[in-house]
Amino acid sequence: MLHLRIIVPPDRTAAVRELLTGREAVTHVVVLPGAAVEPVGDLVFCDVVREGASAIIERLRELGVERDGSIMLEKVDTTLSAAADRAERRVPGLGVDAVVWEEVEHATAAESELSGAFLTFMIVATVIAGIGVLLDLPILIVGAMVVGPEFGPLAGLCVGLVRRRRALVRRALLALGVGFPVGMVVTVATTWVLTALGLVNKAMLLDHRPLTEFIWQPDALSWVVGFLAGVAGMLSLTSAKAGTLVGVLISVTTVPAAANVAVALAYGVMNEAAGSALQLVINIAAIVAAGVLTLSVQRFAGRRR
Repeated sequence: MLHLRIIVPPDRTAAVRELLTGREAVTHVVVLPGAAVEPVGDLVFCDVVREGASAIIERLRELGVERDGSIMLEKVDTTLSAAADRAERRVPGLGVDAVVWEEVEHATAAESELSGAFLTFMIVATVIAGIGVLLDLPILIVGAMVVGPEFGPLAGLCVGLVRRRRALVRRALLALGVGFPVGMVVTVATTWVLTALGLVNKAMLLDHRPLTEFIWQPDALSWVVGFLAGVAGMLSLTSAKAGTLVGVLISVTTVPAAANVAVALAYGVMNEAAGSALQLVINIAAIVAAGVLTLSVQRFAGRRR
C-alpha cells in the first residue's frame, strides 16, 4: 500500500477527486480545500494499492498536477482498515510483484548521481578488493562487495533504457564511466605505495591463488552469474526488497574484476589485466541485459494486467 499526498490547483480538484473516488485501487480519500500554501492549492490524501499506483500517478501527471502542484509517495508498512483490505482484493495481482515506475525511476536517479560519496565508496571498494586479490583472501573480496556502490548506476541504466529516459541513461553512464576508472587508478597508485613499503609484491599476484583466480579467468559461467545477478537486482528494486543485500551480489561480478585489472596493471602483468577487463565487460553486459529483460517483462505483464 502507498500513501499519496497531493497538492492540486483548485481548478483541477474536481477532476482529481473524480479520478480517485472512481478507482478500485484507491481508498481513504481526503480532500482539504485551500490547505496548501506553497504551492497554493487543495490538499488531497489517499491510499493506493501498489498494483494500481502507476496508473493513478500517470493520470495525475496528465492533469498537470505534477507541474502546477505536487505528488508525493510514501510507503505504508501497516494498514488496519477494512476498506484497504477490500481495495487489495479488488485489484488483480500481488503488491510484491507490482512495479511503481515513478518510484523506481526516482530511486535509481538518486543512486546514479556522480557524487563525492559515490567516488569515495568506489575507491575504497576497489582498493580493498585489490588487497584481497593479492592476499587471496575472500573475506576482503566480500568486504569490497559490501562497500561497492555500482548497483545504483547499473540499475539506473536499465531503467533508463526501458523507460526511454535519456537523462537517466546519461547520468548512469557518467557515474560508471568515471567511477570505475577513478577506483582503478587509485588502486594502481595504492599498489605501488604498498609495494614500496614492502607490504605487497608482484610475486603475490603471480602465485597460485585458488580462491580468487576466477576473477581474471572469464568463462561461460561468468555470463551466467552476471545475468542472474542482474535479474535479482532488478527484482529487488521493483519489489522493494533488500536492495543493499542484492547490491552485494552485483558487486561480486564487478568490483573484484576492476580491482584485479588495476593490480595487474600496476605490476605490468598484461595477460591478467586483459582477462580481468574482459571479465568486467562480460559481467556488466550480462547485468544490463538481464536488468533490461526483467524490467521489460514486468512492464508487459503490468500492461496485460
